Amino acid sequence: MVEIKVPQLPESISDATVSTWHKKPGDRVERDENIVDLETDKVMLEVPAPRAGILKKIEKETGTTVKADEVLALIEEGEEKETKKEAKEEKEEKKEKPEEPKKTETAEKSSSSLSPSARRAVKEHDVDVATVEGTGKGGRITKENVLAAAKGSEKPQAELSIPTGDRVEKRVPMTRMRARIAERLLEVTQTTAMLTTFNEINMATVMDARQRYREQFEKTYHVRLGFMSFFVRACVESLKRSPVVNASLDGNDIVYHGYYDIGVAVSTDRGLVVPVLRNADQMSMAEIEAKIAELAEKARVGKLTLEEMQGGTFSITNGGVFGSLLATPLLNAPQCAILGMHKIQERPVVEKGQIVVRPMMYVALSYDHRLIDGKESVSFLVSIKELLEDPTRLMLEV
Repeated sequence: MVEIKVPQLPESISDATVSTWHKKPGDRVERDENIVDLETDKVMLEVPAPRAGILKKIEKETGTTVKADEVLALIEEGEEKETKKEAKEEKEEKKEKPEEPKKTETAEKSSSSLSPSARRAVKEHDVDVATVEGTGKGGRITKENVLAAAKGSEKPQAELSIPTGDRVEKRVPMTRMRARIAERLLEVTQTTAMLTTFNEINMATVMDARQRYREQFEKTYHVRLGFMSFFVRACVESLKRSPVVNASLDGNDIVYHGYYDIGVAVSTDRGLVVPVLRNADQMSMAEIEAKIAELAEKARVGKLTLEEMQGGTFSITNGGVFGSLLATPLLNAPQCAILGMHKIQERPVVEKGQIVVRPMMYVALSYDHRLIDGKESVSFLVSIKELLEDPTRLMLEV
């Protein structure tokens, strides 16, 4: 028997919870195939099979808390011949039965836009492929897409329905990640002197530049031109002018960071995560957009590593994608400031004594008042406003 053990956990994580088994006893597993997901406070870990064989026994059921090196399951080797024989019989059986014509869009999608591993996952988890969005090349549905859809459709474990007259309440335990998010946010509100300052930005110039160059940008760099790259660049230049906003507190010491690692908040089904753009000051706008797209996709399918979420010096969150007009973002400790972007909305404004309609965005800067004064925070936010209303200054760094 081959033991499948809990891998070494990332630093600062003492244990994990068995989240999802992708195989059941008696199933064939291949070497390096992911067979179980472990949920930690911060990331989801995949545990691959060390050998090919048959999954004989699951030692740790879903919901069990485990530590490094504990045995999760047992694999029995030497079942290769039997498995090949079954596959051969199945193939011959398919030959005897004439294939039915594909009549529905779902059938067509399952045959043409699924990878082989995705087809196996669809069969194992009984997923309706019509509801799965493909993120592979040319919209191809990957195994990760299927597993994400399967997980999203699963009924939460330990769900309890409590009848209360004509109504029903559901009691569902928090996931480890949700509980950790709640703990960190509560800690921030209790241990920092958080304050928020607001401003608004006329987005007309940025929108015009994006509209004029979007097609050429995508053709040249093979990545979509969004608003986030403009904001990341504007934040970096503003942080250079206001180093204290890029700093953090360590006891009674102020730590000034001589680099610009910008966290970009990404919403997932499991909660909000903040992957980090390392050395954002050295990245072009195309590199920023490509890296954000890469990290966002990894976040959605639970592939982010702990290293990709640690060490940021400043964060940006965009509630505007969900329609938020104005909100107060909470700090991402130990960082001392975070910028909140919001929905772009046409509003009447006064320019040179005339009322005109402009596409405006409210922005919010939350900061730790123990370190950052009001004057510094306002100056920082005004700098971002000026750079985005005249993007040429981003290129000239003036």
